[in-house]
Amino acid sequence: MKAVRYHRYGDSDVLTYEEADRPVPGTGQVLVKVAATSFNPVDAAIRAGYLQQVFPLVFPHVPGIDVAGTVAELGPDVTGWSAGDAVVAFLPMSAPGAAAEYVLAPSEALAAAPRTVDLADAAALPATALTAWQALFEHAELRAGQTILINGAGGAVGGYAVQLAKRAGATVTATTSARSADRVRAHRADRIIDYTVTPVTQAAGVRFDVVLNLVTTSAEETAALVGLVSDGGVLVSTTTPAPEDTARGVRTVRVFARSDAARLAELVALVDAGELRIDVADRRPLADLADVHEQAVTGRLTGKTVITV
Repeated sequence: MKAVRYHRYGDSDVLTYEEADRPVPGTGQVLVKVAATSFNPVDAAIRAGYLQQVFPLVFPHVPGIDVAGTVAELGPDVTGWSAGDAVVAFLPMSAPGAAAEYVLAPSEALAAAPRTVDLADAAALPATALTAWQALFEHAELRAGQTILINGAGGAVGGYAVQLAKRAGATVTATTSARSADRVRAHRADRIIDYTVTPVTQAAGVRFDVVLNLVTTSAEETAALVGLVSDGGVLVSTTTPAPEDTARGVRTVRVFARSDAARLAELVALVDAGELRIDVADRRPLADLADVHEQAVTGRLTGKTVITV
């Protein structure tokens, strides 16, 4: 089969489009014929070796933690799935990924794919939507009537976070640039701050029950975001860790997303019900994955990129 692999940590040029052996499912595993994977920033961090203590790899490694595809073969002791079923999953971070024609997935990680979108586009859902859900509701404990600032709403996680927060009944202030403002507005954000014009800490003007930080920030910027949290509130970050403000009862949490098939199935149901929109900025073939990584590293990648197989 064709796959993109890397044989050592390094820059984007270590990614090679090459032949690889088709994997064989073991106990509890499902072989998925891949329709698409997607690029996530963590893919680049793992490839560069920044996370090797947390997610150690066996080389050669196939990247791609999101998968959308169809069941090709079942391993021993797998029930509940049949060949041809359309599925999505958030794969284990350090296991061989979905930038290939076939990938092995733990059966417990699979959810039925959305029926109302193209199967390849469904690869833009698992990791990012689960990250948004877990940040908002497991860590921030967001409730109806609360106010939330989503810093970095123009990104893939941010887009889902705006939609889910609005659906939960929160009042949403979102930061983004002009190029993403229309999309964020379509997700029903109550207020949009263009961070390229005015720093969010200056433009906000009020404090929020919850601040969700989705962008890398300096120590000074992070401290300023903590200052935007109301007394007794919470700052949740998927990137830079933040100091707590115990004097004001401000709690801070750094999120590390995890696979959750049951929650993913609920998110799929929201997509099919028209309550959650999957936004895909670009679709690129598998052979272009190295270029996608390079665009991301150099800041030229905008929105969610799906890698079709």
